[in-house]
Amino acid sequence: MTARHFSAGIWLVLAAACLPAGDGQARERKLENRNGVQARDLDPSEKGLVTGVGIEAHDIQSMTNQMARDMFASGVLNGLSKPPRILIDEQEFRNEGSQIINRRMITQRLMTELNRASQGRMAFVGQRYAGMVAKQRELKREGVTDVGTTGMTGAQAGVDYFLGGAIMTLDSRDPKSGVIQRYNQIAFELVDAETGAVVWSGMYEFQRAAADDVVYR
Repeated sequence: MTARHFSAGIWLVLAAACLPAGDGQARERKLENRNGVQARDLDPSEKGLVTGVGIEAHDIQSMTNQMARDMFASGVLNGLSKPPRILIDEQEFRNEGSQIINRRMITQRLMTELNRASQGRMAFVGQRYAGMVAKQRELKREGVTDVGTTGMTGAQAGVDYFLGGAIMTLDSRDPKSGVIQRYNQIAFELVDAETGAVVWSGMYEFQRAAADDVVYR
């Protein structure tokens, strides 16, 4: 081996030895995220790091808890011989406000809270699964599957009441200071599915102001 070949080999070994350390240091710097905000766990029942004037996670928790308590406290469904069947669907919950929001986040959590608190005194109908239910009923009646453990019924479950409502907002802005103010109003109504009578209603409302609002998605 010539001196020139030996020298070139040494340089290749040194370069290879340096590469992993350099890559590791780069990865370490990236993981440290020195120039950003470190991720952290937050309690969804409390205000987060990014807040604005609109409906946020802690508001959804507060209002669904309050609506569940108010509905049971009203006693409107007490004394019924059978648990009433209730439909809670985001399609009946309108967003008439200025904020983009996933309505199902509200209706799904409200149904969960009511189902937990009712302890069998309410039954909830999932009509969004009507297509799947129809398919299963067809398979049972054609003998492709057995009838399961609960047997068969004449038709899918009908609804006694449905919960509707709306999100409404009133916005104002001071042109001098740039402060944005928003009044948020979320209304709920329990409607008799046979007569259309509103047998219970509830409302959750709050107002906030901020110099710089956040972007809701």
